[in-house]
Amino acid sequence: MNTKYLSITFLLLAFIACTKTVEKETTVKEQIPISKAIELNKAEVYTTTKNTDLKLSFTNNLTFNKVVQPLETEVAVFVNPNKTFQTFLGIGGAITDASAEVFSKLSKNKQEELLKAYYSEDGINYNIIRTSIHSSDFGLGSHTYIEEGDKELKTFSIEKDKVKRIPMIKRAQALINDDLVFYASPWSPPAFMKTNKNMLQGGKLLSQYNQTWANYFVKFIEAYEAEGIPVWGVTIQNEPMAVQRWESCIYTAEEERDFLKKYLGPTFEKEGLGDKNIVVWDHNRDLISHRANTIFEDPEAMKYAWGIGFHWYETWTGGAPKYDNLKNIKESFPSMNLLFTEGCQEAFDPAQYQRWSNAERYGNSMINDFNNGTVGWTDWNILLDEKGGPNHVSNFCFAPIHADTQNGELIYTPTYYYIGHFSKFIKPGAVRVSTTSSRSTLESTTFRNPDNSMVTVAMNKTDNTIVYKLLVGDKETSLEIAPHSMQSIIY
Repeated sequence: MNTKYLSITFLLLAFIACTKTVEKETTVKEQIPISKAIELNKAEVYTTTKNTDLKLSFTNNLTFNKVVQPLETEVAVFVNPNKTFQTFLGIGGAITDASAEVFSKLSKNKQEELLKAYYSEDGINYNIIRTSIHSSDFGLGSHTYIEEGDKELKTFSIEKDKVKRIPMIKRAQALINDDLVFYASPWSPPAFMKTNKNMLQGGKLLSQYNQTWANYFVKFIEAYEAEGIPVWGVTIQNEPMAVQRWESCIYTAEEERDFLKKYLGPTFEKEGLGDKNIVVWDHNRDLISHRANTIFEDPEAMKYAWGIGFHWYETWTGGAPKYDNLKNIKESFPSMNLLFTEGCQEAFDPAQYQRWSNAERYGNSMINDFNNGTVGWTDWNILLDEKGGPNHVSNFCFAPIHADTQNGELIYTPTYYYIGHFSKFIKPGAVRVSTTSSRSTLESTTFRNPDNSMVTVAMNKTDNTIVYKLLVGDKETSLEIAPHSMQSIIY
């Protein structure tokens, strides 16, 4: 064999070895330590900006360089990949009777569009679904699963749900696959079980029906699972301190604690449902600490609780959201999980579909809820009509997507895209990573996905462009965010 042939052979073998090395480095991402991933110097930016065509749009690539000591005059986001916190459960919204009713009026093409918009890789990757145990205000009227006065629950049936609600849930479930988190909440027990003999206007569960009501939960879970919908868990009561003109029921902290530890928890265990997650409170952040202290300080009650759920409606008073209350609960009861169970923009106005402050309210809540320990985030109705309903007591509100049932079109609001900056890129099983900002005008959070990719979400609510640095460990990059914008940086 001559020398020229040996040289060509050697070069060919070297090229193959090099190609294999590069292929291994770039395709087996799950084996790349996060410090190594940063050294790859790759980042992509996706942006949504007011008064532009940018909607979850890819806007630019970034490269990382060695950190240079930041100055006080600079704006910066600091990410420490070595400090991680809670594990991400997911993001989603509620499929209510109202959502299912509107969905049923859409053409097959528009139904498919809506489902893909929420639950597919091409959309924003929702994996959480909440629904009501029988009726809530968002529907055509009140109903239960039994005949009034049926103490033995012999007439229990979910046939009404099978008409529109369950078919929609199943179609969403088919797109979610393995990461589905499906949970349910009651707005009120049947009227005969309550002190006011009415599903509406508050009232309380009569003590003689504690066990019957616990059994009702079991019946619900068994019925839905018989339909092929795995139930992740339940909340004990939607908004247990609010007397509403719609379905509602009041529990003091002590009453909810005792129902959990004496009835619901033991009943689930007895019926083989001990793996179902029970979420307490399911109301606003303002009174959440008292509920947590009362229930979680009781070992017998706490052992049945997965965590505590919350809404954002304390901002009705005009004060700042009470994010510190979440932080206090996580510090006080670190084994208990925090779950955002409902939020929506109230006071529906069809002229305000594109009101940007609605989206920014979501962005502010999601960033701060996650930074204070929240593991999952659940929006309210995923779909409503052009009137903000249907709602049988005229409690109309916004949804991320509305349907104009007069012309069969879907209306995407800025909120849809802002939620997508989290749900599209952050995967179930991700862990939150230490993230802070040098300015309050730039809000931010970061998660590390199971494949070691990092997602930093930044929001600018101001009227000014912000130039800032993103410092990750000992690497940094520079970018800018336009006024009233949201960015997701993937690296």
